[in-house]
Amino acid sequence: MINIDDLLAKVKYKPDTVSHLIPNMELCKACKNRVCEKICPAKVYEWDEKEQKLQVTFENCLECGACRVCCPHNAIDWNYPRANKGITYKNS
Repeated sequence: MINIDDLLAKVKYKPDTVSHLIPNMELCKACKNRVCEKICPAKVYEWDEKEQKLQVTFENCLECGACRVCCPHNAIDWNYPRANKGITYKNS
């Protein structure tokens, strides 16, 4: 059986210095089920209960777009990273 961590090990990142994922924090605060946390294979999103905000580790983004598709509030402003930044897939 293939493990997601094994697949993620084959991914090369060139992180940007600015996030290409910008959540609307007011909409995120009102969200009850936080689907983005559950659906993201790279665990980019994590709700910080103390700070009452969504932590975004954009550097890990696989650019699959699942978060923007599944968000019931359309609360994530999702763009591709700037040129020559983001993810590079390689063959094994």
